[in-house]
Amino acid sequence: MDRNRKISIMGIVNLTDDSYFADSRCTDVPAALGRIARLVEEGADIIDIGACSTRPGSLPVGAEEEWRRLEPVLKVFRENFQNVTLSIDTYWASVVLKAFALVGPFIVNDISAGEADPEMLPTVGRLGLKYVAMHMRGVPENMQSLTDYNDVVEDVLEYFRNFSKKAEIHGINDWILDPGFGFAKTLEQNYDLLNRLNEIKAGMHPRKVLVGVSRKSMIYRLLGITPKESLPATQALHMAALERGADILRVHDVAEAVHTVALYKMLS
Repeated sequence: MDRNRKISIMGIVNLTDDSYFADSRCTDVPAALGRIARLVEEGADIIDIGACSTRPGSLPVGAEEEWRRLEPVLKVFRENFQNVTLSIDTYWASVVLKAFALVGPFIVNDISAGEADPEMLPTVGRLGLKYVAMHMRGVPENMQSLTDYNDVVEDVLEYFRNFSKKAEIHGINDWILDPGFGFAKTLEQNYDLLNRLNEIKAGMHPRKVLVGVSRKSMIYRLLGITPKESLPATQALHMAALERGADILRVHDVAEAVHTVALYKMLS
């Protein structure tokens, strides 16, 4: 694996009151701007802003409510962070259109890979936006009942091979894949996916791979701890992901992830 490859850190900002890691929640504009400033200072390459919790069992809030939460933060984001790459975590095409009109180009981070809204892929292609496609089955409310795979790695690879064809049809050339840790996966499947991440990387080469395992239940349930206690174990999994080819780490704790990347690059 090329240790000199570009590795990016994506810092998480949740404009929600029910995301599974409480410290990432920002329920007003000052709190959001404060968190963004801290993540940027710590070394985030990308700020990923989401306004709807997608934890297992969560219910959607709808495009209008999502935009109500996003709009005031986006209005001041560009004024304060002109040189920071913005990602918006949404599966609604209408939110993408409104955000594009307000802030210009950004990364669309879509947990449904275009399946939640049939207008999403045409919209992203028409606007020429970078796109993150994540593997999931069902929706967050029911996804943990949809974990029957022949081989989780092969099934995820086939999913992205099919998505690649859809992306080409809609003119989406610059897209990143996210295997979807914690989304329609059992505990064991999550670790199988991580252990064999290099197979996904090789099978979809030269596509970049985003890994989001930060403080997730695959860590804290296995170890019998809480999300708040999961930072050291998160960094262990980040190192494992980097060893297997991850290009982007989506994290709650930017400074620690930056340190993990620095150590990874020193190993031979």
